[in-house]
Amino acid sequence: MTRLNGKIAIVTGASRGIGRATAQLFAAEGAKVAVLSRTAEHIDNVVADIQAAGGTALGVVCDIADPAQIDAAVEQVVAAYGGIDILVNNAFDPMAVSSSVLELSVEQLQRNFEMGPIAYLRTMQACHPYLKASGAGRVINFASLAGILGMVGYGPYNMAKEAVRALTRSAAREWGADGITVNNVLPVADTWGAAEGPPPSNALARHGSPEEDIAPVVLFLASKDGQYLTGYSLTPDGGQIIDSAR
Repeated sequence: MTRLNGKIAIVTGASRGIGRATAQLFAAEGAKVAVLSRTAEHIDNVVADIQAAGGTALGVVCDIADPAQIDAAVEQVVAAYGGIDILVNNAFDPMAVSSSVLELSVEQLQRNFEMGPIAYLRTMQACHPYLKASGAGRVINFASLAGILGMVGYGPYNMAKEAVRALTRSAAREWGADGITVNNVLPVADTWGAAEGPPPSNALARHGSPEEDIAPVVLFLASKDGQYLTGYSLTPDGGQIIDSAR
């Protein structure tokens, strides 16, 4: 388990679900992991689990909607570990994602953009010098099949997540010269107890596991195995949107 030996990774939204599973897998594969989230108690639990398993982790309280906190978090990670090789933008506020297009307010849309493409842009910009210095930097952004499908009732979320994909494609072209790959992950996973409800309408008829189905895809993009892939949307979704995200 050494695919990320010597690497330094930031994972946002790492206190639960996919973020937590990713942070734990990265640490198990040899990375020094910065666990970012808004809640100190939840961060401490993840860090404790990683350390108990023999991994290396640093907990950093950070609200990614606040640019000053993003800058401070990146500075803290660099001070502790000496650089950054991998950035995983997973954090998002799920409390304001639902609205029809007709009733959507600019304020609600702005919140989704602040927690999605704007926050991701800021973390990417703050990490860029270190990703470039790495010589093989990796950025993995979390978008969503909801935007591709135009999921009914999720207008602000759909718009924000599709903007994340556009940001990813733009950065992939610009940052390739710096040796940085930038890719999207669009998962279907059981992060809110969804597995207790009806199965999703995908080919495999089940929700993905953050640990078994999603985090390994993020690991692939972060590792040497994914070095020739950039600007792409990987869809660990059990076959829900076959070929439509390519």
